[in-house]
Amino acid sequence: MNLLPLFVYGTLRPGFAGPMAERLRATAQHIGRAVGRGRLYQVADYPAFVPGEEGSVVGDLFALPDPLSTLAWLDAYEECAPQYPEPHEYRREAIAVQRSDGLVTAWAYVYALPVGDLPQIAGGDFLFRQR
Repeated sequence: MNLLPLFVYGTLRPGFAGPMAERLRATAQHIGRAVGRGRLYQVADYPAFVPGEEGSVVGDLFALPDPLSTLAWLDAYEECAPQYPEPHEYRREAIAVQRSDGLVTAWAYVYALPVGDLPQIAGGDFLFRQR
């Protein structure tokens, strides 16, 4: 298992009041803010990150003291664990994100379905999206 940090951009971020965000804060160490390249879309009451050359997505990095356990419950939360039927809405992949001190490779849950009809979140920040 590669000991990569985790990049979160939506309902797992600090500042979002939700049980899974609270669980992540309790089991992982917040490293700081980071930005991924791509676009953020609104799906129901949660976001979808699609990596790409254009756009930027604001998020946070977490160090995972117990990556096997943490990624297992996160895979279940994102419904991309093996027990969930395909196609999965998300997939976990290693991506490059920009910190103030340079590029870092991190795990992220990226959207795996078409985004054609989804509204884009202007500014790429789920916590400060325009309503």
